[in-house]
Amino acid sequence: MTASAASTAATPLRRDDRPVLASAPLRPGYDRHDLSRYDDPSWDLGPAVFRENARRCHVTVHFGSIADPAIAGILRAYLYARLNIELPGYRPRLPPACLRQAFNRTRRFLTFVRSELGACDIARVDPSLVDRYAKALRSGGLRPIVAAQVLETIFDLYAYRDHLGDARLRFEPWPGRSSSLVAGYRSKHGENRTPRIPEEIITPLLAWSMKYVTLFAPDILTARRELTLLEQNRVGLADEDAPLSSAGRRARRRMRLTDYLDRRRTEGRGVPIWTAFHNDTSRIDARTGDVTPPVNAHLLHLHAGIDARGEPKAHLLLAAGAPEWIEAAIAEFGTEVGGMDTPISIDPDTGLPWRPRFDARTLAHEERMLQAACYVVCAYLTGMRDCEVQAMRSGCLSVTRSADGVIERRRVRSVAYKTKARTGEPAEWITIAPVADAIRVLEPLSSRAAAARGTDTLWPVLSLKAGTKAHVSAEIVRQLNAYRDHLNARFGAGNAPVIPPAPDGAPWRITTRQFRRTIAWHIANRPFGTIAGMIQYKHASVAAFEGYAGSSNSGFRAEVEAQRALGQIDDILDYFDDRHAGGTPSGPAGPRIAKALDAAADTLGPLPAMIADRARLRSLLACLARTLHAGPLADCFFDPSTALCLKRATAPDRETPLIALCEPTRCPNACLTQRHRPAWERAAADAALLLREKRLPAPQRVVLQQELARLRAVLAGIDRGPDPVRRDATER
Repeated sequence: MTASAASTAATPLRRDDRPVLASAPLRPGYDRHDLSRYDDPSWDLGPAVFRENARRCHVTVHFGSIADPAIAGILRAYLYARLNIELPGYRPRLPPACLRQAFNRTRRFLTFVRSELGACDIARVDPSLVDRYAKALRSGGLRPIVAAQVLETIFDLYAYRDHLGDARLRFEPWPGRSSSLVAGYRSKHGENRTPRIPEEIITPLLAWSMKYVTLFAPDILTARRELTLLEQNRVGLADEDAPLSSAGRRARRRMRLTDYLDRRRTEGRGVPIWTAFHNDTSRIDARTGDVTPPVNAHLLHLHAGIDARGEPKAHLLLAAGAPEWIEAAIAEFGTEVGGMDTPISIDPDTGLPWRPRFDARTLAHEERMLQAACYVVCAYLTGMRDCEVQAMRSGCLSVTRSADGVIERRRVRSVAYKTKARTGEPAEWITIAPVADAIRVLEPLSSRAAAARGTDTLWPVLSLKAGTKAHVSAEIVRQLNAYRDHLNARFGAGNAPVIPPAPDGAPWRITTRQFRRTIAWHIANRPFGTIAGMIQYKHASVAAFEGYAGSSNSGFRAEVEAQRALGQIDDILDYFDDRHAGGTPSGPAGPRIAKALDAAADTLGPLPAMIADRARLRSLLACLARTLHAGPLADCFFDPSTALCLKRATAPDRETPLIALCEPTRCPNACLTQRHRPAWERAAADAALLLREKRLPAPQRVVLQQELARLRAVLAGIDRGPDPVRRDATER
């Protein structure tokens, strides 16, 4: 070997120190030169991701986990180019939050290349190989839309060829065709595929969430304050004991324990035990023989000034502690579940405390459940997206009052990301009282964890254990479903869960996207439904429309209108199914609607075709559905030329009915079904109750008798049996 060659061989390869985030904007407090470099074994792009709900695993990649250095090298070159180079008309820079997704898709292709060629050598890739890859994706069970997204990597390796060096693809893949065409995907602008939370599920979920916010939250927050004071007091007691000898510390702690147990005896309370079993430990009650959770030594230690983790031998249940004193106290005045002093509020629905007293573990659990309840209220009643909810920070709520002190507007400040720059844009949402209540609960609930991590978010991970994330982010989905299970376990019965299961019998899986679609659907189609008893949907609708600083950039109005159209179709199909089963819609518009439904059924033909051609049925009834507006006393098949409500309106030029002015027994657009029966029954019952008043003046009695007769006539029309003509046709 020559001297020159030896010198070259001895020279280490020059490290590439280019910052990975060469151009992306950074969050405040980060210096670009302190971030990940090209040759680092891992890239962390979190400093360039502004969405609070982004998962950490989505913004980090680990090249050290890749055994093949050729694959790792190509991945580095490709991802760096995507992050920092924009190809106008083809690709913008890759958003840092999409890093892991691009990493996985590219790695999948490179692994296939290695399996086909024996080595990951892009120079040897030819059209037949990429054809085999596309075929493998289609035959591997991927949906066409997903396969199209995965195939985009191959197009990128050619489009970025001038920036990839040896990692470039040397031929144009599938000339004149897109990844969608290669994958066999045809774009369809159809219905939102996000499932809507059924009314029988969202109703109790929202009701219990509001109960947590208004009734349970004060107890939870008070218990946290109590526990914090106990922990601070323990630190002070431990400092007092530090100068003493071991025997002196033991004697002083026993004295404090004696004082604590004497107070429990005086108050008629027992020795605290844990609420639930943990660490596979239990105790047997000497008096009853029952197996119970163990003694709550943690609470005893707080009152005695003992840090059992720092000084394990001081544990009160060990022989060197005071186990005999504790057992004697239990034998004398029994035990108490939980043991903390915070009183538990009475649930007005049961007349009983809503839970046993707290201990440290159940308090931490209830705090997480309260956080989930606040999320349900905020996400559902604002129409905000998950990223916008999770961008809320302490002090985000403001209330504007008029000169006489009446509340005019409640505003929530957050960040809007949809159609915005990656950094988002500050925005305001007009909201309603339940959301304001939830935010007022979130601020003290989150303050401890947020302060410990140096942030002001309203959505921190509440646990302060080492290794936990700072922000709840995507874990909120798991937390929401744990909250559903908690409600069923705590407040439901074995065969009667408070949150009913999904139609398939399994628990309904809650996701963050469902809330926005569900509230839009209810505002559009069920403004007088069950949930309206808990909130005023009219106010929620106005607030959601006026959100985003009064702009329409949120798309929520469009979302509501889309859900209105879908709801109208669903409702008209219910009309059709009921008519086909022999039902007869009542009200002035009943005959007209029945005739239109019969015409659609005759067009479709006999029953089997009707079931098989549901899409055609939707098309046939679309025109009729567009005129349908749900109401509390009647549905309106709106025709402005005959609508009585418009004749009483000050501005009659409208495209929608005035439900508040509806005259359901007179207007030719009104149609009544069994869904309206409960409202009419309540009205009839109220009239009958008033008629029992003996001191009622005669003129009022006559009016009430006439009104009751009218109401009973309406109920009789709703209860009218199946149309014999239609029933005979169906049977034939």
